[in-house]
Amino acid sequence: MFGSKFRYFFIALLGVYSYLNIKFTEGDSLVQMPLPEWVFFMLIVLVVLGVWELNRFVALKLHIRTFRSLYSPLINHFLLSLGVVLLISVIVASSLFLLYQVSVVSLSSKLILGFVFRINLFLQCVNAIIYYHSRLRESQLQAEQFKKLSAESQFDALRKQVNPHFLFNSFNVLSSLVYQDADIAAKFIDQLSTVYRYLLKNQDHKLVALREELSFLEAYIYLLEIRFKNNLKVENKLKKGVWDCYVAPSVLQLLIENAIKHNEVSKSQPLTINMYDQDGFIVVENNIQLKKQSEESSNVGLQNIRNRYSFLSEKDPVVVHSDEKFTVKIPLIKAEKT
Repeated sequence: MFGSKFRYFFIALLGVYSYLNIKFTEGDSLVQMPLPEWVFFMLIVLVVLGVWELNRFVALKLHIRTFRSLYSPLINHFLLSLGVVLLISVIVASSLFLLYQVSVVSLSSKLILGFVFRINLFLQCVNAIIYYHSRLRESQLQAEQFKKLSAESQFDALRKQVNPHFLFNSFNVLSSLVYQDADIAAKFIDQLSTVYRYLLKNQDHKLVALREELSFLEAYIYLLEIRFKNNLKVENKLKKGVWDCYVAPSVLQLLIENAIKHNEVSKSQPLTINMYDQDGFIVVENNIQLKKQSEESSNVGLQNIRNRYSFLSEKDPVVVHSDEKFTVKIPLIKAEKT
């Protein structure tokens, strides 16, 4: 506070206030000397100026030199400011003694000491309020930074759960294709590399444009078609008007993978997955034909998506489970890619 660039304005304001306060309470009548009004006013302003500037000097020294003690810097400052009070009181009393031949132990000197102490105490209280308010703001900023770092760490952990799960499934498919058809296996590898280029490119991104996600999804669906042939049908009915919106990377792939993981996909029971946009959401919907023996959960699917979107959007993913259909709605995000 004492180093404020507006300090001279505050000094003048406090000086005027102190003068008017003394005049209103008739405190000037207690002074045992005939001081002209302008001298009395200037004396008050000079006292305020001296208390402020000497406290600024003390604060500067405390800032440069670190006092290693159990006490708050404010207490150190206040204790040192008592010396400021005594110094200014002695200077003013001595000056008045030389000018008016008034004893330094007179009532006037005591009043001067009390006035200087009151001004100092007022300034110390204001300084303490500003100091603790500043510390509170710093603590709040640090708390927000730690909260952000924690959220980023959690989000990174969630994002990194996707790749190992997808890689495991892809190699399972590839291992069977190598012995069946070398050409298809080669094309599968090419499409798999396309898929992984996308995953590597976007592994540090929270959001991707929907058009990029759909391009990646096209390669991914091709891999599924090789495995399931005509037993799996994925219909993309998303309008081009929403392609410039953003989604979490590989979120649509996770939903398709989740549908295949829990449902029968066979010639007698083909699985159909529809994707379309509705009221600011991407809707991914599939018919329900649960496997008799479901695969062991890897804790990646829907909970991963819910957790990721808790960091990305004010809207939550919506899951609707009926007797015939399983539907997941993912919020479309209108934001810059991060």
